[in-house]
Amino acid sequence: MQFILLALCFAAWGTAANMTDPLVSVFSKTFSMSALQSALVQFSYYGAYFCLAIPAALINKVFSFKTGMLIGLGMACIGAFLFYPASQAMTYGYFLAALFILAGGLSILETSANPFVMNLGSEATATRRLNLAQAFNPLGTNLGVFLAATLILPNLSSADAAARATMDQVQLNQVVSNELNAVMTPYVGMAAFLALLWIAFALCRPDISVAKNERSRVAESMTRLLRLPRYRFGVAAQFFNVGAQTCMWTFTIQYVMKALSANEVTGGHVLQYSMILFLISRFVMTWLMGRYSPQKLLALMSFTAIALCLVMVMSLNLTGVIAMVLVSGCLSLMFPTIYALSLHGLGDDAKLGAAGLVMAILGGALFPVLQAYVMDNSGVGISFIVPAGCFMFITVYAFYIIKTQNKPSLTHS
Repeated sequence: MQFILLALCFAAWGTAANMTDPLVSVFSKTFSMSALQSALVQFSYYGAYFCLAIPAALINKVFSFKTGMLIGLGMACIGAFLFYPASQAMTYGYFLAALFILAGGLSILETSANPFVMNLGSEATATRRLNLAQAFNPLGTNLGVFLAATLILPNLSSADAAARATMDQVQLNQVVSNELNAVMTPYVGMAAFLALLWIAFALCRPDISVAKNERSRVAESMTRLLRLPRYRFGVAAQFFNVGAQTCMWTFTIQYVMKALSANEVTGGHVLQYSMILFLISRFVMTWLMGRYSPQKLLALMSFTAIALCLVMVMSLNLTGVIAMVLVSGCLSLMFPTIYALSLHGLGDDAKLGAAGLVMAILGGALFPVLQAYVMDNSGVGISFIVPAGCFMFITVYAFYIIKTQNKPSLTHS
């Protein structure tokens, strides 16, 4: 029962994250902003992950993973519901605040859920078990993209920034109100789902095997973690991984619109195809891990992703769009694999170690802003050199793990 509820949590934050990705394009049009200004959506969302990860680790350390899950679900529920007053106020800053609270709750949820799953069985199968749980995340991402593609993007007005500049205030307010109400609807629905999930978790039996209070001090635990090269390198790799993933999905719509001379709806459909491949590939990679080492698969997929990004840069056409979709297949195994490899052998320090890996999600806040700056100044195609650079770092990390996997210094003592 616990694993099922945890799997639903993985799906829930996947839904939230991928409903958020199209908001960059939506707010850019609704509020007539540049790519850089609208990219503050991701800065707010992933910045909250960074800010709340350490508090989440302390909650898990002092209380239990279940307590962390309940606090995270409650906070995320409140953040999702705040989209309703934000849509009535029609102010960009209010949406950013709601996103920050929603993502803060999801940060606590994710910091608790990942190590919780790893503690539900033997350490030898932890990487594969986490990949299986994470396989439910793309179910949520597909749902998130579907909701955005059906409830949000089709309700955008065809009026561009120039047309909106000619409208009187009453007309403009009506257009903006209709668009923001479309944004609000799926988030309020998500708030209801999170509330039900909170009730189910509250009624579930305590996580006895992992709920005991942590005896070691935080400073001592942090010192041990920072002495481990494998862990430090893993946090950095996760930073670049989330940055690459967020860049790819945040600017899919803009890339498709430019490459195919299409509209936002077509871009949303391509993003949906990417999520479907991401979902299928997650299960395929979990199966392959029964035959090949996770670090070798990580090296292969990250190197392939570099090549596909370069195709996107050089071919701003249908070929580039196909390459973009294929990158999602490469991304499928990266987050859970880097996560599990980094926490391998940490023992009780995994609770605090999980916080560092969730804080690394800050990459999702910073790299889209960097890519948006490149996009504003050099064009959509060339901007995908940013995720290509991120994948290069992940490739180096994977080869480092392959080279040093048998050294005793990499395991926690």
